[in-house]
Amino acid sequence: MSNPLVMKKAIFFVLLCSVWLAAPARAQKFGYVDTEFIFSKMPEYQKALGEIDKFTDKWSKDIQDKYLEIDKLQKAYQAEEILLTEEMKRERQRVISDREREAREYNNKVFGYQGLLFEKKKELMKAPMELVNRAIEKVSLQRKLDFMFDKASDFVMLYTNPRHDYTDYVMEELGLDADSKAKKSTAVNNSPTTTTPGAGTPAPGDPANKSTTRPK
Repeated sequence: MSNPLVMKKAIFFVLLCSVWLAAPARAQKFGYVDTEFIFSKMPEYQKALGEIDKFTDKWSKDIQDKYLEIDKLQKAYQAEEILLTEEMKRERQRVISDREREAREYNNKVFGYQGLLFEKKKELMKAPMELVNRAIEKVSLQRKLDFMFDKASDFVMLYTNPRHDYTDYVMEELGLDADSKAKKSTAVNNSPTTTTPGAGTPAPGDPANKSTTRPK
């Protein structure tokens, strides 16, 4: 069976090759953003997460209450079983069985595939996602980019040059503080580099020299 990670890498490299070969008449411009970092700074996104947590807690409590009721019914049945007729036993067992089925169905309805929680997440995340997508599109058009990648996507980006990072532009478009210098500095320090140390001058992709190295 094929390895999903290998397949994703293969698709990513095929896409890059198609980008480079598609229009030989002019150089292709591309960049990337870190949507995970952008969302972490968005009040709208954090508010949506809070609302999702509230619905999750409420539905979880509803399900827990159903199983607590079932537990009480089972304990009551066990305590009174010796006093019940066969018909009464069957009726009590039927009630317990029905409650268990209802609890399972409700749990699946809420937390199952495309259940209530899934739909609620989609509903609450729609607005912040649309804001980010519009900002990315606007920045891409302003900077005349042919392609914009998402560093937080499923595609494995083995190395990213900070000079192609348009995250700050998108955050500025959204009216957010582009407070990502520490984050980018860490990324640069952990990335391969061929710059000769000791020169005392920031490397072209170093955030310390960001005023002159931001992507055009």
